[in-house]
Amino acid sequence: MGYAISAFVIFFLLIGSGLLLLFYREALGQRLSAVLAPSSDPLRPARSRLRRAAESLGVVAGSIQKLVPKSGKESSIIQRRLIRAGFRSETSINVFYAAKAVVPAILCIAVAASGLYAWSPYLIFGAALVLGYLVPDFVLDARINARAAQIRIGLPDLLDLLVVCLEAGLSLDHSVLRATEELRHSFPAIADELGLVMLEVRAGRPRVDAWKGLADRTDVDAVRMLVSILVQADQFGTGISKTLRIHSDTMRTRRRQRVEELAAKTGVKLVFPLLLFIFPSVWVVVLGPAVILIQENLKL
Repeated sequence: MGYAISAFVIFFLLIGSGLLLLFYREALGQRLSAVLAPSSDPLRPARSRLRRAAESLGVVAGSIQKLVPKSGKESSIIQRRLIRAGFRSETSINVFYAAKAVVPAILCIAVAASGLYAWSPYLIFGAALVLGYLVPDFVLDARINARAAQIRIGLPDLLDLLVVCLEAGLSLDHSVLRATEELRHSFPAIADELGLVMLEVRAGRPRVDAWKGLADRTDVDAVRMLVSILVQADQFGTGISKTLRIHSDTMRTRRRQRVEELAAKTGVKLVFPLLLFIFPSVWVVVLGPAVILIQENLKL
């Protein structure tokens, strides 16, 4: 066991030393370029540093992810999940699989350093390996759910903006661009997706295929309904302002009903905390003095 821990420590020290040397070389080259060709943009060095750090991280992740066994079908599924979470970079899948290799090693080192393995080494280290392998999946699922919730919450506001722009005389594409600019800060997820749709349309992809791609990327039922409305309007040339307004009202009604449903379930969910935490404390406060008096009387 000691040899394994030493090997893990040496492995991570070598990786850290390589990254340190790489970042130091990047910083030195950046300083020389700044002296030779000064730039008027004060944020350019920071952006360049972040970009180079991301590239270096991608290179390291590409080397580490080879340790994790995977198939082509699994990689395609992971790639779709990463896209739904908002990670569209080519190195995202390498970082994900590298995390599946690094996190178990970190947990094993933490277990060895804390001495928890003394109770049952095989069980504790096995649990650390399994948990570390599954942690990236849990984090990715949480990211997907959070992004889907943000899109679901911001969709009624998007529909209202589209209705206003369409009734003002703008076309559908210009309305989407305008709504994207307005929602850039409040709902960045849905603005990012709409911006990608417009980029695909400008690149020459058919509008129907671009909207269907949006439904596949987000995997949100409300977005699928919106895409179906827009596709039908594009194919048959019908007006969509009234339909979008009705759809927006329907989504707000569903959201209100969802909140009311969660509020109705609160009483049932409070039963378990009451039984486990509050009632025992009340029993101790109420029955504690009586139990003490009974014990004293029995001693007499």
